[in-house]
Amino acid sequence: MLSTLLIPVAAFIVCAAIGPILIPYLHKLKFGQMIREVGPKSHAKKSGTPTMGGIMILAGIVLSLLAFGKLTPSVMIALILTWGHAVIGFVDDYIKVVMKRNLGLTERQKFFMQFVMAGAYIWYAEHYIQDTNLWIPGFNATIDFGMAYYVIVFLLLVGTTNAVNLTDGLDGLVSFVTLPVALVYAAICYSLNMPDMAGFALAVFGGCCGFLLFNHHPAKVFMGDTGSLALGGAVAALALLTKTELLLILIGGVYVAEAASVIMQVAYFKYTHGQRIFRMSPLHHHFELGGWNDVKWKETKVVKVFTLVSCLLCAAAYGLWMIR
Repeated sequence: MLSTLLIPVAAFIVCAAIGPILIPYLHKLKFGQMIREVGPKSHAKKSGTPTMGGIMILAGIVLSLLAFGKLTPSVMIALILTWGHAVIGFVDDYIKVVMKRNLGLTERQKFFMQFVMAGAYIWYAEHYIQDTNLWIPGFNATIDFGMAYYVIVFLLLVGTTNAVNLTDGLDGLVSFVTLPVALVYAAICYSLNMPDMAGFALAVFGGCCGFLLFNHHPAKVFMGDTGSLALGGAVAALALLTKTELLLILIGGVYVAEAASVIMQVAYFKYTHGQRIFRMSPLHHHFELGGWNDVKWKETKVVKVFTLVSCLLCAAAYGLWMIR
């Protein structure tokens, strides 16, 4: 128990120690974020802020688990999903900051790499986990979906990683939103007698806390796709390995809203030939630019409100879990 509680502390310390070394090095390499012209004008001043800072979170997770955790098969699968998506994000970031192509990987290229990661996990699940049941929150029931379950797994992996990636648009936003997500999954893992996975969840929590030392407003570094896709992979792994796939919709409700806002915006824009539902998507930009009542929120207010919503959703999800 004590060693598990030391995991988030160690992850935090690793991030805190690496930051002062990594950030100047990223500056030296000129790995600065290029701000898209179509984004909020207030973000123009962020141009040049170093990116790929997600490396700190990844180092914190791995080193803390090596020091105080247990590298069980479940934890190894979670790390593979986390680091696998981190590699996809790193390639995307590298294209943006080194090759100066602001959009990074094309949608097809990124989807193909995510498809490979999802396919690898599905192969593992089909051969070694062999559990196609899906727990229905609130009904205390499970349904065997058979082979259709793996379609759900694919959608969850690809959807979660992209949704977390879309949430990463303001200083500290995705890290703050992920803190209660990681904590509630640590609690769920303990209740399932999975202390190894609880340690993994706490490592994610500690890594995000350490990264926020440098990423809170005004951010000194961005995590980039290296970090956001990795966090998406970590959250998806926690949902899959605890068999709480549907509960993730509530736990990660902020991620879902961010992704849904983009899907709705694109679909409505095409259907109406140019009209929009939101001032800008993802959703956090909508509130920055005036929401539905022409009242602009400061970036820090958006982060605070979204974090509070994430805390409330995670509390509600844990309540559903406890009455199962």
